[in-house]
Amino acid sequence: MTFDIVQHLFWLIAALGGGFFGAAIGGNFSFVITGFTALMALGAAAIPTTTGDPGAVSATVFGYLAFGPFTGPHVAFGGAVAGAAYAAHKGYTESGKDIVLPLARLGKPDVLLVGALFGGIGYIIQQIYANIPWFGTHTDSVAVTVVTSALIVRAVFGKNATDPEHGSSLVNFEKRIDGLKPRDDAAWLRHMETPGQLVPLGFFAGLLAAGAALYLAFTFPGIAGNANVFPFAISAVTILFLNIGYNIPVTHHITNIAGLGAIMFFPIFLGNAAYGPKGFDPTAFAHALTTDSKMAGAAIGALIVGALFGVMAAFLGEFGARLLYNRGTTHIDPPAFAIFISNTIVWVVALIVQAAAGIGA
Repeated sequence: MTFDIVQHLFWLIAALGGGFFGAAIGGNFSFVITGFTALMALGAAAIPTTTGDPGAVSATVFGYLAFGPFTGPHVAFGGAVAGAAYAAHKGYTESGKDIVLPLARLGKPDVLLVGALFGGIGYIIQQIYANIPWFGTHTDSVAVTVVTSALIVRAVFGKNATDPEHGSSLVNFEKRIDGLKPRDDAAWLRHMETPGQLVPLGFFAGLLAAGAALYLAFTFPGIAGNANVFPFAISAVTILFLNIGYNIPVTHHITNIAGLGAIMFFPIFLGNAAYGPKGFDPTAFAHALTTDSKMAGAAIGALIVGALFGVMAAFLGEFGARLLYNRGTTHIDPPAFAIFISNTIVWVVALIVQAAAGIGA
């Protein structure tokens, strides 16, 4: 076997452990750990190596720990989603959507083994998505895998012992009762579902994220392509407070996309080609920073663009909840739905603007 095959086999086997761990401690708690590992990864990647290249450190710590077999959401969180659905399907629990409480509490090894299986499945699916020409480099392959894995889970375990009247249809909503409109027994987060709630949350959380991502990119141009991970990771850590009973807003889809939008549009506003055949070019940041006369205006413009993309992500999260989560018997993650669609929209808009401005790479 070639080295690549052996490496993928290593990662796949390790992902079984990641899925088991995610199911054992609960999906939301595993995602909090993703936030911590992502912060560590960003810090490690920002430290210059002996060659001055953060690439090797970034690939190892980001790729394996934060977004790989260790606590990658497509592995650990996906395993927890599968375990929760299976537990309800078998009648061990009342809800297949409970991704908060650790499944190890049930004392049922089969539940955790299902989590392990879907950890491995998540790794395989993500690798497939990541290697699709164009799409793989112009979306968030982890987020789209989280959604795909959850759709498979619903198809397999959608019928459960405590809710036998509902089938395993992927989109579960009752047309006779207000279509997709949320109600008390079919809603994601009641404190962030109306336009009056989503617009300010998306915009100001977006501003917060865009500003942080830009300043990190200014300071460490080599990691500009991952600077949006910082506000995303902070949002992931705050899920801990939601887990213990405080109704804080869920914002990682907003902060991820707002930070990404700001990073991608800053060099464009300065007339630098940020995108080429291999995706985002972090050297565009280093070059853009030399044009001091325009930098302030470009940074403010990127800040606003990031905030607007944050609003878009907020609405897409709620749309995903109404379409796939609210009336379903299993968990299909609204933020992951929003992230993968928003990520691709940001890419497409940026590429169109860059081409229209005549600064294509």
